Amino acid sequence: MTIEYVILIPLLFTQIIVFPFVASTMTSSWQDSQRDIQLQDAANHLASTIQQFYLTVNRDEILVGTVTQASTLPVTIGSYPYNATGSLSEPADGSAKVLTVTLTLDTVDNNVTAAAMLGPNVKWIDSTLRSNSVDASVNVQKFSNGTLVFSFGG
Repeated sequence: MTIEYVILIPLLFTQIIVFPFVASTMTSSWQDSQRDIQLQDAANHLASTIQQFYLTVNRDEILVGTVTQASTLPVTIGSYPYNATGSLSEPADGSAKVLTVTLTLDTVDNNVTAAAMLGPNVKWIDSTLRSNSVDASVNVQKFSNGTLVFSFGG
């Protein structure tokens, strides 16, 4: 057995074992990153939609009642459906409220958040938007005192 074999056989063995593992890990990491990017885009879009919805419904010309905006989000991201939830917080000065929208992919558990600045007259009902639901929507109910109550449908 020559020195070439002593060097090449372990090197070949290492390539056979290590290369597929590294390639698989890199591919998995890349797919995860792509899902995060797409999910973040969807979260930003949803937060922006809610903010625009607030600015529209908060006008004096809009009367008391309920308005529903059907979801314009993709049904799946990377072939996975997802859930959107929201939570409302109030900064210390009380001049506005911040709605934090969280999107979570099924099975792979990628999750991202986006925020929407809303006015002090907003309330949030704990609810979940299911991406593959035919009833997926953002709902707002306007009351005579100017309070706007937001929730997800579907």
